[in-house]
Amino acid sequence: MDLRSYAWLLLALPLLGFVITGGLGRHLPRVLTGVVGSSVIGLSFLVSVAVFVHVLGQAPHARVDNIVYYRWAETGLFHLDVGFLIDPLTCVMLLFVTGVSFLIHVYSIGYMGHDANVSRFFSYLNLFVFSMLLLVLADNYLILIIGWGMVGLCSYLLIGFWFDRPSAVLAARKAFVMNVIGDVGMMIAAYLMFVRFGTLSYDGVFSKAQYLKPDTGLMNAICLGLLLGATAKSAQNSALHLAARRHGRPHPGQCAHPCGDDGHGRGVLDRTPHVLYHLAPFSLALVAIIGAVGALYAASIGLVQTDIKRVLAYSTISQIGYMFLGCGVGAFSAGIFHVVTHAFFKALLFLGAGNVIHALADEQDMRQMGGLRSKLRATYWLMMVACLSISAFPPFASFFSKDDILGRVLAAGHWFVTLWVLGIITSGLTAFYMFRLLFLTFHGTYNGPREVYAQAHEAPAVMLVPLALLGLGSVAAGWLQVPGGWHLFDDFLAPVFTRYPAAHAGLAPATTNWVGIGVAVAVALAGLMLAFYMYGGPARRPYRGLTALYQVLAHKYYVDEIYDETFVRPVRAGARVLYSVVDRAGVDGVVDGAARTIRLVSVSLSPLESGYVRAYVLAIFAGAVLVVLVPVLFATLGK
Repeated sequence: MDLRSYAWLLLALPLLGFVITGGLGRHLPRVLTGVVGSSVIGLSFLVSVAVFVHVLGQAPHARVDNIVYYRWAETGLFHLDVGFLIDPLTCVMLLFVTGVSFLIHVYSIGYMGHDANVSRFFSYLNLFVFSMLLLVLADNYLILIIGWGMVGLCSYLLIGFWFDRPSAVLAARKAFVMNVIGDVGMMIAAYLMFVRFGTLSYDGVFSKAQYLKPDTGLMNAICLGLLLGATAKSAQNSALHLAARRHGRPHPGQCAHPCGDDGHGRGVLDRTPHVLYHLAPFSLALVAIIGAVGALYAASIGLVQTDIKRVLAYSTISQIGYMFLGCGVGAFSAGIFHVVTHAFFKALLFLGAGNVIHALADEQDMRQMGGLRSKLRATYWLMMVACLSISAFPPFASFFSKDDILGRVLAAGHWFVTLWVLGIITSGLTAFYMFRLLFLTFHGTYNGPREVYAQAHEAPAVMLVPLALLGLGSVAAGWLQVPGGWHLFDDFLAPVFTRYPAAHAGLAPATTNWVGIGVAVAVALAGLMLAFYMYGGPARRPYRGLTALYQVLAHKYYVDEIYDETFVRPVRAGARVLYSVVDRAGVDGVVDGAARTIRLVSVSLSPLESGYVRAYVLAIFAGAVLVVLVPVLFATLGK
């Protein structure tokens, strides 16, 4: 098979799973539904491996292939094709999207085995994977937006899966609104690209953009629209894929080889396509600032959360901040590298938390946990691996990817050093709140109902094996890029990314600062030790003397309250005024007034409809007289 066949097969398999599990799943045994839903994703992973092998077998400068199936629309000089882009970035995204999704599907066979709506759950998961693959494979912004919107829809469906729970419905609605805000930003950016470049294809936009002047209002508007879409999206891999795609890739005729040679010994002055964010250094710097501040913001909130899933949710937001920080200083490959490593240890943490919740009859409050290490030994050690990895301890995966980002930020110098400091502080906070989660859950004594603890047991193999494989990835994935050693990940993505944007020409693309690495590890170790001191032993030492700060963090910096006072309440008040003044008094008043007028006229004329023939003859005679006399009267008055 060739890439053309692989591409459509990648989409066809999860779509087939969606149709089967959604349409026939309720008539199948629950386990079989899970097997079908998982198998199609497993086959998609094998196809992704085949695509990766095919691309890897090509010369570096030939690892980009546009596959066009048919022309979707054409008017004047504008045309839009239905096609896919296969390049090293696509391969990376395909492998970890299908691979991690497959493990999650297998895990769900056990986790959702007793749920009556298991077929609906697997149909949503299959549709989610289809949407992600459509987004990843897109070769133009319109198809990307379609996949983008479908990912938001699937997020809404999965968050609100248990729609009988008010909290799930509210969370789903909030996620949907935020996703739509991001979609609007994406659509505005796409419209501006269409107006300025006359095309929506990646190649068309990038090839025309490289001739524009930098830092124009138009380019900043486009990049800020794309940034709005990325920051509003909850799925971090899709957001970073957008961040990467908006950066661009080498064009035909430009060198894609990391050595700066065209493959035939002829030097190339600049293989960098000056596109989009290259032309908007203000927006690129804003990406870095949002990333660093967002990482610290979410990490600080995670310090005080008591719901085990909520801690992991804020941890995800914080790690997304690191990814954007890397992209904001031009280290796009480092940002994507952290996406890959993060996929392993964060999936491991969420599924491990699922094991805990499953064992404790759906309890999620960590204050009601403790002492589970003897009950869930395998889950404990696997979550330990994940906590060490996300905290960036060597030799775990995040040590390589997160410190790769921090090293490039530090190498940027100037005011970027401030962002490096924020990243280091966030690293310490990450270690603290993640080991706080581990110690509150597994150490000390159990604080919940004793009957629940008595029945708690380790998860079955179908739930543990995926965790074990994710644990392996949480260690091994980082070794693709070693400080002071090899850079296999950078080299593979070389045809896609530049070493550094022209807007930050003074920045080194890859440096090894052992002092910076040592500081990062030391700060993370301090966070771990503090968490152990407060929560690792039998006696827990909660926060003391920091009541005001605790309340600020517990209320998430009062963002929800500020948002409610600034937007929700004024909008509701305005809606009430519009309802009472415009709708009730205005629109309803006009309609009701017209109805009353017609009724009054009808009541006044109704006596004429008496049913007596004599009355009708008299009325006809009177009308005839008026018809004759009125013109005569007007003629007389006119004289």
